[in-house]
Order: sequence, then C-alpha cells, then structure tokens
Amino acid sequence: MAAPLDLSLLRSFVAVIDCGSSQLAAARVGRSQSAVSMQIRRLEEEVGRTLFQREGRNLRVNAAGEELLLHARRLLRLSDEALASLRRTEAAGVVRLGIPEDYAAYLLTPTLARFGQEFPLAELELTFDHSPALLRLLEAGKLDLALVTREPRQPFAVLRRERFVWAASPEHGAWLRDPVPVALFSAGDLARRFALEALQGADRRYRVVSTTQSLLGLITVAQAGLAVVGLIESCLPPGLIRLGEAEGLPPMPVLDLSLAAGPGEPLPVAAHLAEALKRALRDGGGVPPPA
Repeated sequence: MAAPLDLSLLRSFVAVIDCGSSQLAAARVGRSQSAVSMQIRRLEEEVGRTLFQREGRNLRVNAAGEELLLHARRLLRLSDEALASLRRTEAAGVVRLGIPEDYAAYLLTPTLARFGQEFPLAELELTFDHSPALLRLLEAGKLDLALVTREPRQPFAVLRRERFVWAASPEHGAWLRDPVPVALFSAGDLARRFALEALQGADRRYRVVSTTQSLLGLITVAQAGLAVVGLIESCLPPGLIRLGEAEGLPPMPVLDLSLAAGPGEPLPVAAHLAEALKRALRDGGGVPPPA
C-alpha cells in the first residue's frame, strides 16, 4: 500500500505555484526558503515524478505538477474543513493579540491567515504598538497575548532571534552625510533606543530627521533617500539595502522575540493561537537562539 501524501508538502507545493517562487512561498507557509525547496524535493521523491521545470532559480510547473495541483488543492481544502469543524466549538471567541507592526507585516501574516482558516469562529483583535506599550496593556488585562522584543531581565522564553540592521536607499547614499540623518520610531520604542545607543556608543554624529509611529512612514522616508533607518533584517523591503561598519555605521544588537501571555488560564482560542505563533517563530529561521 502506497504511503499517504504529506499535507505539509502539498501545502508548500501549492504555495510555490501560487506565489511564483520558493522565496515568496516561504513567507506564506512560515518556513525558510531552503526548507520549502527541500519539501518540494521530498514531494517529488514521494510521487516519483518531477513536478517543476527548473530555469535557473525559477520554478515553472510542468504537466505532472499541474495534474497533482488539482488533487492537492482538494486535499488541503478537505483537511482545513475537517479541522475547522472539529475545532469549531472549542475555539470560538475573541483573542486579543498585541504585536509590533514590523513583526506583523513581515513575519506572521501567513500564520494569522492560517489561524483564521482553521478557526473560523475565532475573532482576532489586533493591537499594533511597540513592545513596552504592549506589555503594559497585557499587565492591565487588555490583551491576551503579546509578541514582544525581550529585554535581558525579562523572564520570557526566546522563540526567535532577529538581526537589527541599518538600512537605506542605495541610490541616495544617506549614510555618507555628516552628521548622518536617521529616521526613528517614536519615543518609548526599543528599536529607537537601540539605534541611538549604537550611534552614541560609536561617537557617530547624527541628526534625527523624522520620527513616526508607522512602519510605512519609516520605510517611505528611507526609500526617498532622506535618512538611514534601523529595521530587523528579515523585514527589509524592496528598495532598501543593509548597511554596516563598511558604510561607517556601528553594529546593532540581535533582538530576542518572545511571546508573553496574560495572567491566569488562557481561553482555548488563545492557547491555539499561542501554539501557532510559537511554531511559526521557531520554524521560521532567523538567528539561532542562544544555547
């Protein structure tokens, strides 16, 4: 009897076709690009057929892949419907999640989308703010969960580590100016504090040309060539490049990402979301956590 098809392999297979590349598919399924490529090779081994025409780094589905795609979509839909039906009664209700805007936009969009599909009766209330503000809301009972940047003395487990880097438009050379123009998040944000501490510790002259609470605002200023900004490396958008000591900018710290929960026993819906977030953060790559 033939072994059943692995649904996780099929999900990555469909994502590669829908997204057009393994890199974009990786963000959708919450895995690294290398993990998605390995899954595609495993699926081809399981079915005994090549599913893609490889053209350099690009993948183009072939006839066998097109045939499998029809079955894969049907199997995944049935699996999602079955899970949603079984979890419907235990995962109904509201779960309040706090999350910094950059983490939401670049790290967890696929995870939140899958959670909504698997738990259709769950209602997500999202609050976007910087980590210290989210922890205050959590302590006040206004959030159930908060994804935060962990500071050294905080007791939360580290789920993922992200490099915090300087970034700017390569066409404008903002880092060549003296003092260097920087755009920062508003006061109270840890990224702002880390960026200023790095500049001051290196005696690098700077001037703050823009302050905003919006990730989009920060990126817009940088893409226009008006300033250098600090972002987590996996969140670098098109139009910006990573900068470092070669460009005269000091090294920045590695950030520890943690999931904090409110006091008391969480509702089942919050517990399901917490597990989904932990799984996504641990499997999503990033810098290896400390030993």
